[in-house]
Amino acid sequence: MQEVEVRSWPGIPMLVANIAVSLLLVWWFIDAARAGAGLEVAGAIVAFLVVLTMFAGYYMVEPNQAAVLTLFGKYIGTVRDQGLRFNNPFYTARKVSLRVRNFESGRLKVNELNGSPIEIASVIVWRVVDSAEATFNVDDYESFVQIQSEAALRSMATRYPYDQHTEGEISLRSHAQEISEHLKEQLDERLTTAGVDVIEARISHLAYASEIAQAMLQRQQAEAVVAARRRIVDGAVGMVQMALHDLKEQGIVDLDEERQAQMVSNLLVVLCSDRATQPVINTGSIHQ
Repeated sequence: MQEVEVRSWPGIPMLVANIAVSLLLVWWFIDAARAGAGLEVAGAIVAFLVVLTMFAGYYMVEPNQAAVLTLFGKYIGTVRDQGLRFNNPFYTARKVSLRVRNFESGRLKVNELNGSPIEIASVIVWRVVDSAEATFNVDDYESFVQIQSEAALRSMATRYPYDQHTEGEISLRSHAQEISEHLKEQLDERLTTAGVDVIEARISHLAYASEIAQAMLQRQQAEAVVAARRRIVDGAVGMVQMALHDLKEQGIVDLDEERQAQMVSNLLVVLCSDRATQPVINTGSIHQ
């Protein structure tokens, strides 16, 4: 079922006309009663009741709101014109808000791709774009949005790791834009039947579950230390290579393989050590 816009009459001119007709019928009733004309009195009463029934056909449509009209359970159409409107008094008008709304899910505990328990929450920005689908395709579209948003968040969180372990791998913590786009795609698939358009979806909370948070913090610290040490070693090796090359090119000293190995060892110890080294001064031959 899709939305169909129907025509509605402006309410204020119709209201003025109805009031004028009501006053005219009251005058007709009084005049007929004074004249003793029974048929005219009955006609005035019937006409007045009809005019009173017409007052049930007025309804108000606010900005960014739609009125879904039904007649004895059958969908007639949707009115989006703002202000006081008038239609068939037997129509039932159900208001549906078209405003942009925010929904923040609760903190869900799920297992990420590697099986580690995490806490995750999201913020969903959405609005109704098809009032007929939102009204008739689901029982309660607001509750439907909340439940499907949490289901989509759970499904998405199980497809990605919390941290990036290999180059180019998409993770929940390091690729916020890609994760948000994937979550929005899943929500669009789930909510399109309810006439809802997801404007934005993003992660608002992400953390390891409390039972493994300390262990994961130590793991992250260890990975950081290893990465830092790797960069230090890479830099030290480059400096040793440069030093040996410059000594050889400039002819400062001629070292055999054993002395080169000893020099490399000493330089690496100096460059890679996390503490200040204590120099030893050799006052004799360099081969002693």
